[in-house]
This record gives sequence, structure tokens and C-alpha cells, in this order.
Amino acid sequence: MKGSKILLVVVILATLAALVGCAAPTAAPATSEEAAAPAAPAEQAQKTYKDLVVGYAQLGAESEWRTANTASIQQAAEELGVTLKFSDAQQKQENQIKAIRSFIAQGVDVIGVPPVVTTGWETVFQEAKDAGIPIILVDRRADVPEDLYATYLGSDFVEEGRKAGNEMNKLLPEGGKIVELVGTVGSAPATDRFSGFRETMAPNIEIIDSQSGDFTRAKGKEVMEAFLKKYGAEITALYAHNDDMALGAIQAIEEFGLKPGTDIKIVSIDAVRGAFQAMVDGKLNVTVECNPLLGPQFYELALKVVNGEEVPKWVPSEESVYYPDNAAEILPTRQY
Repeated sequence: MKGSKILLVVVILATLAALVGCAAPTAAPATSEEAAAPAAPAEQAQKTYKDLVVGYAQLGAESEWRTANTASIQQAAEELGVTLKFSDAQQKQENQIKAIRSFIAQGVDVIGVPPVVTTGWETVFQEAKDAGIPIILVDRRADVPEDLYATYLGSDFVEEGRKAGNEMNKLLPEGGKIVELVGTVGSAPATDRFSGFRETMAPNIEIIDSQSGDFTRAKGKEVMEAFLKKYGAEITALYAHNDDMALGAIQAIEEFGLKPGTDIKIVSIDAVRGAFQAMVDGKLNVTVECNPLLGPQFYELALKVVNGEEVPKWVPSEESVYYPDNAAEILPTRQY
């Protein structure tokens, strides 16, 4: 009897063991490390041009160059399918700052800005950085730490000034007395074209006066009239920081009774269509190019920056120097 009870217990235990084995999972249980590991994050989708929302705080419409620059920015956005929020600051820094803050509030992907002057940007650029919105400087630099902007797309203004100085040396091999029409005071191109010119200017050339024409044709004419009234035929040449001021000065020189390009040699910067026409007419001697057609390059950089790609801190423009001898041939091909 006792043996029968033992046999029965053994049978019951064997049956229970079999049932437990059938219920066991086929996969090995997760280790404590595996259980604690977070799920891999999904890869962030890359934006395309059609996804891109861009804020552009243009500084104004002070010249033919700026008009062409604005057209390039707007046309390229339309062609690429970029959503562009555009603001014209009318050459006032406070308007640009207001526009940038508006773009931040709207949550754009990236902001482009050609700073009207070099200083006074750190606070608003920091606000953009805190909001995770990169800044791209276009055409003009800002005096801010490099971590406050993604990249600068534009010219080497110092080199443009150097080129202008070299051309003036060729025009005045025996030296002379020149006047200078400076751009907007405190702006990067005015500051750099001022210093670059002096780096290469021959020692027998004297700058007898230098005043701001604010990069506009009307102001260039007004300041040149004052120069002529004060110095008259003593002036042998004019260096203008942009073509629009030079074109205004040409009007003043003609009204004074002198021949621009002959009695007063003229070197300017930008290479806009008006400058080519002036060279064809024999009224301008040299124009140093500053390329405004930056729209396609700007959006290419913007897309790379937004998608986290590395870009150079400075993307320089390719530019030339132009003279009257082939101005008539080149003029029909100019886009600005």
C-alpha cells in the first residue's frame, strides 16, 4: 500500500513538470541591460526646398545692385518652391531687427540677412540661436561671435578695395588728387572698401576729401557737387564705393562743365548695367564687380544648414574687373 502511494506521487510530479515545460516561452527572457535600453530614435526626415520656410530681412533698395539682389532672392525662391517671408528694412537697422524677431515668432527654418551696419546684432542673433533658427549673413558681415551665425555668403570687400586701388594707380601713373565717395557709414562694404583701397593706392596719389554718399545715386550727386564747389578742377579722379554713387557723381561733373572719365577719372565698384553703359559712353573708366545674384547659392546653403550639413564659415563670390574696351560687348549679357 505504501509503495502504491509513492508511485502515485511520482506520477503526479511528472505530470506537473510536463505541463510547466509546455507553458514555458520559446524565446530567452531579456537581460536587465536590454530591458533598460531605450528604443532607437527614428531618423529625422531631411527637408527639401518645398519644405523650407525662409525669412529674409533685406536692408533696402538703395541701388541697382540691391534691386538685382532682391530679385535674385525672390526669383530663386519661386523657382525652387521655397516659402519666402520677405521684409524690406528701408536701410534702417531697427527695421531689420524687428523683421528678424517677427521671423523668430513665426518659427521659420532659417533667416537670411545683409546687415545694414556691422554692429548691434548680438542680442537678436542670440534670440534666433536660442530658438534654434540659424542665421545666414548675405552680402554683408556682422561683428558678432562666429557661433551666432551659420555662414557668410558674399564678397571680399577688402579685396574689392584693393582692386580699385590698383586700377586707380594705372589711371594715374604720375599721381594726382582724388576724392572718395564712401558707402553707408559703419557698413561692412564701406569700411572694407575704404581700407582695401588704401592698401594698394600709390604714394603719389592723395585723397583730398572723403565723404559718405550712403550708396545712393542722389546722395552721390549731392556730395560730388560739394567736392566740385570746394576743389573744382583740382580733382583728378574719383573713387566711388559703388556704381550708383558714381553715376550720380557723373551727373554732377557734367553739370559743372567737366568731362567724367576724361577730366576726372572714375573707378567704382559693383559692375551694374548702368556702369557698363557709362563705360560705353566714355564716362566711367573702371568698375570692379560685386555679384548680387546670390539667390541660388543662398538657398543651397540654407537647405544644407537646416539639414545639419557642414558648410564653410565663408562662401566667397567670384568676381571680375571691367573696362570700357569691351563694355559694349558685355552689356547685353548683364543680368543686373
